[in-house]
Amino acid sequence: MDEKTLTMLEYPKILARLAEFCDFSASKELAEKLRPTADFETAQRLLAETSEARFLLSTRDLTIGGSHDIRPSVDLAARGGVLDPQALLEVKSTLIACRELKKSLLGKAESKDLPPEKAMSRKERLRKQAEETQPQGGHPFPHVAEIASGLPDTYGLVDAISRALSEHGEILDSASPKLASLRREIKAAHERLMSRLQRYLTESANKLQEAIITQRDGRYVIPLRAEFKGQIKAVIHDQSASGATLFIEPLPVVELNNALRELELAQRDEERRILAELSAQVGEHAQELIGGIENLALLDLVFAKAKYADAIRASEPILHSMKEARKKKDDAPLSSFAFHLLQARHPLLDPATVVPIDIRLAPGIRALVITGPNTGGKTVSLKTVGLLVLMAQSGLHIPAQSGSELPCFEAVWADIGDEQSIEQSLSTFSGHLTNIVRILKKVNQRSLVILDELGAGTDPQEGAALARAILAHLLERGGATFVATHYPELKSYAHATDGVVNASLEFDIATLRPTYKLTIGLPGRSNALAIAARLGLDPQIVSAARSEVHPDNLRADKLLDDIRKERNRLSREREKIEKARKRQEELNRELEKRLQAIEEERRQTVAQARAEAELEVAVLKRNIETLKRQLKQARQPLEALRKIEEKVEKIEEQVEAPVVMKDERRPVEALKLGEKVAVSALNAEGTVTALGESEAEVQVGSLRIRAKISDLIRKTPAQESNEAGSKVESATAAEGLSSPLNLPSSPGLELDLRGQASDDALDLLDRYLDQASSAGLPWVRIIHGKGSGVLRRVVREALRQHPRVLSYEEGGPKEGGEGVTVARLN
Repeated sequence: MDEKTLTMLEYPKILARLAEFCDFSASKELAEKLRPTADFETAQRLLAETSEARFLLSTRDLTIGGSHDIRPSVDLAARGGVLDPQALLEVKSTLIACRELKKSLLGKAESKDLPPEKAMSRKERLRKQAEETQPQGGHPFPHVAEIASGLPDTYGLVDAISRALSEHGEILDSASPKLASLRREIKAAHERLMSRLQRYLTESANKLQEAIITQRDGRYVIPLRAEFKGQIKAVIHDQSASGATLFIEPLPVVELNNALRELELAQRDEERRILAELSAQVGEHAQELIGGIENLALLDLVFAKAKYADAIRASEPILHSMKEARKKKDDAPLSSFAFHLLQARHPLLDPATVVPIDIRLAPGIRALVITGPNTGGKTVSLKTVGLLVLMAQSGLHIPAQSGSELPCFEAVWADIGDEQSIEQSLSTFSGHLTNIVRILKKVNQRSLVILDELGAGTDPQEGAALARAILAHLLERGGATFVATHYPELKSYAHATDGVVNASLEFDIATLRPTYKLTIGLPGRSNALAIAARLGLDPQIVSAARSEVHPDNLRADKLLDDIRKERNRLSREREKIEKARKRQEELNRELEKRLQAIEEERRQTVAQARAEAELEVAVLKRNIETLKRQLKQARQPLEALRKIEEKVEKIEEQVEAPVVMKDERRPVEALKLGEKVAVSALNAEGTVTALGESEAEVQVGSLRIRAKISDLIRKTPAQESNEAGSKVESATAAEGLSSPLNLPSSPGLELDLRGQASDDALDLLDRYLDQASSAGLPWVRIIHGKGSGVLRRVVREALRQHPRVLSYEEGGPKEGGEGVTVARLN
């Protein structure tokens, strides 16, 4: 790519912002050197890398924290240099960061370090790692994984450095047995020396300036007052500035100092040997480490691209190969190419205020001529096009709507410069032309050419003619061309020439401000006369100027105004229609939801009514069976048999109707909502929840039952039991039979055992089953909950063995599922 063009389009500013998202120096260097590629496959791969990195960063906590550019240190070690502890620690932290990042991206644990003599070549190692980490069906992030597979292994360096150095860069005793031994000896020698010097401090305290031990030239000395010179046999190492104090080393201490110094020198040599040994290990793997750091820098650059894309709210463009759009002959111009920018924004402008543009080139269009007033945004539009193309071919996502399509150009050429202080602008005609001549010599079928104010800076007639000729020449060469101009001749040329289309940037005459909205298909106007009039120029001067303009131009401007107004009106109508369509879709979705809710409520109501009806029929059938058994067992006079038969007939009539069996007692009148009543047919109590003229709805346990008011009794269970008992006794005395209606009070259809201990639950269950069976209930529901399943197993085992239980089964989906067991009673 042409470096001058990159500068004109402000591409280096994009790279500077990209570098801000890099985490260490090596990747920042790569970001600053990044250049667009002309190769279609490479550009696609770069874009895919960025897309994969964006997804990874949104789902995982990935970082290269702790990494350093260790290439200079590795290179020094490879040349036999000795690295200091800090450099070795940087090697260690970098290798650890690479290991963790590699493990996270490839999903494999770090491969075991191999001894140097058994280590594979870098090419073989990377190939093997790629095969090992490739899951069946392909890696979900193949491009990022390919880079990650090139990250360096530790080669045992992390363990070696950790054994030798502390986190603060101190050489540890564990670095070597010899170093540990020397340090023990140094400690002992130091203690002996201090002990001897301390004796001098005690015995000669009156001769010393201070009772302290200090050092001079690496040797331990004591401060002797000058007047006592010679009284202690010693070596004088220094004296104070005033001469009053001499720093002496007593002769008996010299050998101890010598021994200590020798040990310290031996320690220094051993520490240097350890650092040299570690440095040699680093140097042995210099090639792999340098290559791995380059891959780490590349990976960090990919992550930086992803972070930058998120920051500017960018999307991945669809890239097309220019070769695919060629005709059969290699020297023929391109017939068409896909160039669709949707809601494109200049990446260096504030996204909150920038006005996005749409550029959709129809098939066969190879040149776009943009016209409009000064400061209307023509230059920004051109630079947006060029910059987004460069970004896409650099693997950067572009600030445009998803679905934008761009060709992959072999080269991008630009000549941009106007009153807006664009960097390195060429404002003179000769400057523009010199650059254009250079471009025309190199442009080809796969080039993008961007020309701002083509033909400006000279005589308007000659400039317009030259601009038309240059544009025609570029069309013949077959590349894509974007031109900004004020010349009306180019507007006409674009209108009359195949492969060229006009575009304009709108200008609001009322506010004298550009709207920066790009309209494809219509040329723009300079609006000079209208602007002059709005700014207060004498109307006579404006009128005189308008009279100088050719009438055809005035009619054309009037026609353009009318067309633009009509297009704006149609655009507003389309917006209204689109809003109405979206509103209609929302209403349709809301209605569908309501209908679904109504249908679900209807199904629930039907299911509940069916369950209530089944319960009523089951209870009535059970009572019939009870009466029939009593009838068969009767051995009493015919009068008693006749009464029982009458009762059986009444109950059978209620089943066939179906109606609820009446009680012989008088019906209750003037019932109230919420009142407690007894249902004679069920011999059960409930609460009145709804009242009609002849029927009422009664809540019995978890069921709601509709019954005739005449079948309801406003009496407490105790009163009812007493009255029924007296009737049964009289009937039994007269008939020798027990009344079929003398059933015990119903305990309800449900027993909730949730939260009970197993023993307590079994006691409650046994009593409940006896009461329910005695009350004539056909089936009951035992609620034990799901939980760990212990209570469920205990309950079902008890039901299996209980003499009053015929069978049991798990509750249905609407009854509680596995948290409920339904038992049928005998």
